[in-house]
Amino acid sequence: MSFADLKRSSTSDFQKLTQELQKQNTTYSDPDEGKYWKPTRDKAGNGYAVIRFLPAPTGEDLPFVRIWDHGFQGPTGLWYIEKSLTTLGQNDPVSEHNSILWNTGLDSDKEVARKQKRRLAYYANIYVVKDPGNPANEDKVFLYKFGKKIFDKLNDLMNPSFEDEQPVNPFDLWKGANFKLKVRMVEGWPNYDKSEFDAPAPLFDDDTELEVVYNMEHSLSELVDPKQFKSYDELKTRLNTVLALAAEPAKIRGVSLDEEEYSSAAPSFAESAPAPAPATAMPTATVDDDDDLDFFKRLADED
Repeated sequence: MSFADLKRSSTSDFQKLTQELQKQNTTYSDPDEGKYWKPTRDKAGNGYAVIRFLPAPTGEDLPFVRIWDHGFQGPTGLWYIEKSLTTLGQNDPVSEHNSILWNTGLDSDKEVARKQKRRLAYYANIYVVKDPGNPANEDKVFLYKFGKKIFDKLNDLMNPSFEDEQPVNPFDLWKGANFKLKVRMVEGWPNYDKSEFDAPAPLFDDDTELEVVYNMEHSLSELVDPKQFKSYDELKTRLNTVLALAAEPAKIRGVSLDEEEYSSAAPSFAESAPAPAPATAMPTATVDDDDDLDFFKRLADED
């Protein structure tokens, strides 16, 4: 650009620059904002709320879905925050890479594999009955992400251990029960052991009100739609970048060493895939309600 052209375009260039700065200063907007609920916690890390787990949405079979993911930082300083294809009963490059590390027998490799292991989270629709920390959430329907501890409480209610206890479907609008969520900090970690169910009772006595709540539910099947997952090759490329790995030659894609954790949900995959080399089972991670690495996900997206 000549000096004369620079002078003529100074005004328009300034306008373009101003518009670009406005874009850069725009607050990050989460497309799912307002769709998910989390318990509000005080400065000590404690929280309390009363919620009701809701039945499967219209046209869907189950009132919850489970999703495996990975969240770890590589030696490059970059983050790998991705859903695992094992959720869909498919091979996943991180699980395969962890299997290789684990099977070397080296303690150092096993430690790396532990840090990169899968995390399990459950998703369900809930109705917020009481939320003292944020009353604006009350009387609304949200998606709720929770870990194995809360899922175990749901399972215990449905499958009681003692003969004098009656099975209860916590997802039933009429015969279910409200859930008193109690969060405490124990040794630096959120703990949900004191959470408990109330006695079974209808969410509302009026079916018209119940129908309104039911129609407010969010789709769960959309969360596990294959379209929501990146392809194997995309995940492999991202993994190589985060871990600074050279592109590996094509290999037979076998099951991960923690195959038994999802083979029951996808027997056809487990039966058809080549068996991994014998190895000690690697521990599996679960994710609790607020352990979702949202901040780091944003960092990963900015890489």
